[in-house]
Amino acid sequence: MNPKLPYVLLVGAAVIIFILSCMLLSRGSRSPSCESRPSVVEKTGSTSQSLVFADLTAEEMSRVVRYLQGNLGVPLVDASRAKPSDNCIASVDLQVPAKAEVLRFLDGGGARPAREALAVLYFGNQAEPNVTEYVVGPLPTPVYHRDVTVHKYGGRVPYHRRPTLGSEHKQLRVFLETVAFAAAPTFLREVFEYDRTNVAFQATVPHGFQSGDRVTWFVLFQNVSGFFVHPVGLEVLVDHSSLDISQWEVSRVFYNGQYYRDMVQLESAYVQGRISVEKVRKAAWDGDFSSMKPRAPAAALFPVQYEPQGPRYSVRNNHVLFQGWSFAFGMSVSRGLRLFDIRHKGERVAYEISVQEALSVYGSNCPGGMSTRYMDGSFGLGRYSSPLVPGVDCPYLATYVDTHSLSDGLRPRKRKASVCIFEQNLGSPLRRHYSNLQSLYYGGLVNSALVIRSIATVGNYDYVWDFIFYQNGAMEGKVQATGYPSSSFLHGDGLRYGNRLWEHTLGTIHTSFVNYKVDLDVGGVKNSLVAHDMAFEMTRAPWSPEQQIERPRLTKKVLDTEDQAAFRLQSKMPRYIYFAANSKNKWGHQRGYRIQITSFAGDHMPEASSMERAISWARYQLAVTRRKEEEPTSTSIYNQNDPWTPTVAFADFINNETITNEDLVAWITAGFLHIPHSEDIPNTVTVGNSVGFLLRPYNYYDLDPSIYSHDGVFFTSEQDFTACEINPLACLPKTASCLPNFPPFTYDGFRNM
Repeated sequence: MNPKLPYVLLVGAAVIIFILSCMLLSRGSRSPSCESRPSVVEKTGSTSQSLVFADLTAEEMSRVVRYLQGNLGVPLVDASRAKPSDNCIASVDLQVPAKAEVLRFLDGGGARPAREALAVLYFGNQAEPNVTEYVVGPLPTPVYHRDVTVHKYGGRVPYHRRPTLGSEHKQLRVFLETVAFAAAPTFLREVFEYDRTNVAFQATVPHGFQSGDRVTWFVLFQNVSGFFVHPVGLEVLVDHSSLDISQWEVSRVFYNGQYYRDMVQLESAYVQGRISVEKVRKAAWDGDFSSMKPRAPAAALFPVQYEPQGPRYSVRNNHVLFQGWSFAFGMSVSRGLRLFDIRHKGERVAYEISVQEALSVYGSNCPGGMSTRYMDGSFGLGRYSSPLVPGVDCPYLATYVDTHSLSDGLRPRKRKASVCIFEQNLGSPLRRHYSNLQSLYYGGLVNSALVIRSIATVGNYDYVWDFIFYQNGAMEGKVQATGYPSSSFLHGDGLRYGNRLWEHTLGTIHTSFVNYKVDLDVGGVKNSLVAHDMAFEMTRAPWSPEQQIERPRLTKKVLDTEDQAAFRLQSKMPRYIYFAANSKNKWGHQRGYRIQITSFAGDHMPEASSMERAISWARYQLAVTRRKEEEPTSTSIYNQNDPWTPTVAFADFINNETITNEDLVAWITAGFLHIPHSEDIPNTVTVGNSVGFLLRPYNYYDLDPSIYSHDGVFFTSEQDFTACEINPLACLPKTASCLPNFPPFTYDGFRNM
């Protein structure tokens, strides 16, 4: 035998083994693709009852505009170009039908309510300018309109209460640049190197001190990325109450702690050397310290969530199904994300859950900051809902929904991916127990919940609005605040009103409050409000009478009236407060849903304030009232510009009416106090800035409904917990070993600005 043959065979065998190993490794490295998922939300072909709550389509909005143009008998100017003295359509939105009509349709086989729109019009070109609201219908082909203003508000809406249009903001900027600033050319050139492009303006609200005022402070900043934290020390008060733009004028000027009659006086004082000038270092175009550009290079990718067997929820038109949950959703122009007909296990638990308002009250030693009280619903929490970035704003593989709105113009605007829906594994058990006493076993359930989210960017603030649905029948409403802090120019005693964030930047103290409407229907429309809590009682030990025991006992109280059910912001509230049904569970308890509030609110504005009634909903952490069609919202978009004579005053809703066995609404307020600090640069994080409420079943079921979830895990010490049929987690190497199909990244947030 050739002596080299064994070596040849060994080398050949090694080569074959190497090739086979490479093939096996290569095959093992290529995981199969996960099951396909719908790439778009279904838009047509549905006869779902939830369409009674659906937002207006772009075509419906356009038809309403054409109808109004042809049937009001007055010329209507495009709001994007309108002057204050023009007539225009400010907004068009869905007119939600009356609850009784909807329930007859949903539950009683009644006729579908007429589909109608609510149009807000500004009539500036008439003898008595005013704001008028029309209901227009039926859609899709309108043939009637009716003026509902007096019915809704008890009178006409004066013109000065109108929310400011984008066109008016543009006109004010032109006034500042061409009229006001023309009076102080030397000051602006030498102090700010002003060239008409390097200054940004931020308007404050409300506009003045009394009804009828339309006088606004404009705070000047360097026009760079994150300009909100780049104040330059100049603020200008403009009186734009006249409908004739040529009559607008500067009422006062503030610079570096000093007030001047107008820009002429400021220029004169500067030229004569009578001004203390504080030069602000010119920031780079990216904002320097306010830039959100990462300061570190990209590294290992962050964890990404995916659904190995496709989504376990469905979205059809405006209707969502998940586990035992179902609901309809929509987007109000002014109030943002809202839900209707929320059901669990097929039974309605709430008719409506919606955001009502977001309020911020600022302090400062500068005029713009100290007079700012933002009521963001007036600007539009839905109107300013921004396109969502996959992978950051929502999980990459979430379902993204486009919305449409019509405001500040005659054409609907499409906001792509402005709502996202996704199931989220929260990374912790919803419930679990490990038993090492007597029997040995483990039982648990992953806490996987459905989230529907929108994010509204209103000026400097970004609000992340979530509604979250859990497998145990609980539901959560939550808002997280981020964005840039508002700031003032640091001077004098500024540190009484916040912290220094940069060389000339004072982060100004402010309170933030959000208000929700929660129309619970627990076991039916008629409910009562019940409070459970605890108290310690002293008792003798029965087996040893000479000894005392302090034991907690249950306290119970039915809250009979609206006054009893109105809990002031910082007052003590029963720890268990719930809507009670007229039915009982298996154990003889009234079925209920409990309201649990998470809030770190600052103090509410003193009630002696002339504008407090406009925000009187913020007096209460919880107020429960009888539901009335004539009290659909806790505030009004008109309250912002005339808080001294509020169009809607929530305090009037509470008039000691009986609330036992009635259709009830809970008005929930949550908030936080924000004292900006150095870690708010470049901008504020969501961690710790999250508030809201939970709705939790309380004796509503006979046991926890999540025990019927398919996600449960249970095994004993005597079972083979590595077997798939015993433990579904053992199947993960097989069922979850797939590669998700990530679509290419897209973003439409910079189109059609």
